[in-house]
Amino acid sequence: MAAKESTMLSLGTVAPNFALHDFNGQLYQLSDFSHAKGLLVAFICYHCPFVQHIRREFAEFARDYQAKGLAVVAIASNDIETYPQDGPAGMQVEAAQFNYSFPYLLDDTQAVAKAYQAACTPDLYLFNGAQRLFYRGQFDASRPRNNIPVSGSDLRAATDALLAGLPAPANQRPSIGCSIKWKLGNAPTYA
Repeated sequence: MAAKESTMLSLGTVAPNFALHDFNGQLYQLSDFSHAKGLLVAFICYHCPFVQHIRREFAEFARDYQAKGLAVVAIASNDIETYPQDGPAGMQVEAAQFNYSFPYLLDDTQAVAKAYQAACTPDLYLFNGAQRLFYRGQFDASRPRNNIPVSGSDLRAATDALLAGLPAPANQRPSIGCSIKWKLGNAPTYA
């Protein structure tokens, strides 16, 4: 299991636009979330051990903070020809198994992952109400086999600060996970 760090997109970056379908074919666009107090965009996938490690707590995080006005959306960007389990059928199983309360979208062209400079799963981007990047980084310090409990402490602290109108956390650590599985010849130069 080779680990890759997130690219740490510049704070203040405006959320790149997207128009993607979920595993049921429903279209979601960035503008659908413009009235939220904040927006979390999470690049995840079904098969990644790093995502598998946090997803139960991640689903709980989403439910907790959606109740406080945060919008949450997850995006799967892996090459589904090479990793078919990360396609709509796997996404649907994952969403049902972990009771996802947020849209789970397929980025089949990988254009959205490139626009966000996503590099790994999970890769987490927290935007404020004006859809400017407030936090990007790890869910918490837990990793598969490091014996640190999964808590979501880093993302929870950042989201609490955002919702309270406080400054962004000064110390933001990169997310670490599996590299996004790029289509042949589609890997971005930042990856």
